[in-house]
Amino acid sequence: MPSIENVKVGVIGLGYVGLPLAAAFGRYYNTIGFDISKTRVEQLIAGHDSTAELDMEDLRAASKLKFSSSEEDLVGCDVLVVAVPTPITSARTPDLQPLLAASEIVGRVIRKGGVVVYESTVYPGATEEDCLPIVEKYSGLRFNSDFFAGYSPERINPGDKERPIHKIIKVTSGSTPEVADFVDSLYGRIIEAGTFKASSIKVAEASKIVENTQRDVNIALVNELSIIFSQLGVDTNEVLDAAATKWNFINMRPGLVGGHCIGVDPYYLVHKSMAAGFIPDIIRTAREINDGMARNTVVRLIKKMIATDIAVKGAKVLVVGFSFKENCPDTRNTKVVDLVTDLESFGMAVDIADTWADPSSVQREYGLEIATSLPDTGDYDVLILAVPHDDVMQGGALALRKLVKPGGILFDLKAVFEIEDSDLRL
Repeated sequence: MPSIENVKVGVIGLGYVGLPLAAAFGRYYNTIGFDISKTRVEQLIAGHDSTAELDMEDLRAASKLKFSSSEEDLVGCDVLVVAVPTPITSARTPDLQPLLAASEIVGRVIRKGGVVVYESTVYPGATEEDCLPIVEKYSGLRFNSDFFAGYSPERINPGDKERPIHKIIKVTSGSTPEVADFVDSLYGRIIEAGTFKASSIKVAEASKIVENTQRDVNIALVNELSIIFSQLGVDTNEVLDAAATKWNFINMRPGLVGGHCIGVDPYYLVHKSMAAGFIPDIIRTAREINDGMARNTVVRLIKKMIATDIAVKGAKVLVVGFSFKENCPDTRNTKVVDLVTDLESFGMAVDIADTWADPSSVQREYGLEIATSLPDTGDYDVLILAVPHDDVMQGGALALRKLVKPGGILFDLKAVFEIEDSDLRL
């Protein structure tokens, strides 16, 4: 077991999770931030973070951090931390390929006595059943004899500057009691908020997936209420404002549920549950409700267009915002793309503007053209405020209304404006 005072840390994967983690370790320990993307590494060496999670000052503060796209630089690291994406396939089943590929890298570079810590969100059992056998295979070392493992689920909230990594309590775990203590102490050095040592790797894995599944189920309830209240002619957000006056009410709002956590992680738990012989009806149904909100949103818009004599076919629509959440450039698993697809399926002409998202990334991933600023003028039949970035909100509803022709519709998807300032809300 390496000494906690002099460990060398390697972080594999420098995305929204890995980069802040590597920078946090790099303040205290000699750290290698590794990514298979040479472009990503070159940008970081130049002091630019395309995810907008860290700025130049943050990177400079991590004085012991070096970036690399060469596996050889990971050799000699006492601790290897895996922070790669865990997406789903088109069939909505877990896609462990990035995680398994990272495990191969770990196997090629880990040395006797080393510790590998996984941060990627997985179903309970994935670390020990899927990942560590690969490390054993490629290293020739025996788990819990020659090398050890831990699991500490990531809790990064992209775009949240109020809760950076060191201000969020970190769950830790290890493959033996001694390793659990080591991993807990290691993270305790960089996490000001403190740590919570779980009793096992499986418990730590389950805790992460439950965090996001709980939010998904709660949002699904609110989305279903929104569908009901729209049929009854009642504004859902006014109902929620009233209900939220009770001290124990969970105040969540309807909307599109995308991103790489809430919109993905529950499928991992569904998969594992079904493999164990139990069909998780509530979790599965919640996913169906949330995945169907884009289509429901378009149906509501069409009803409003018909009621106000706006022709559906050929209607000009401006969708404002494309990333999965506000003040964040991340477009992974954004549900706005489903919204655009559904609008176009009814013959509408759709333009997209997002002040944060990277147009080349959107083109590569979704085949869509987006503008990086709002038009100066417009004659749109419909404007949908899908993602209320702060810079877009500065002009208020009036600035957006100017882009809509007289009699057109301003659809405030997230109810950020007062009810009288828009024509339609979820």
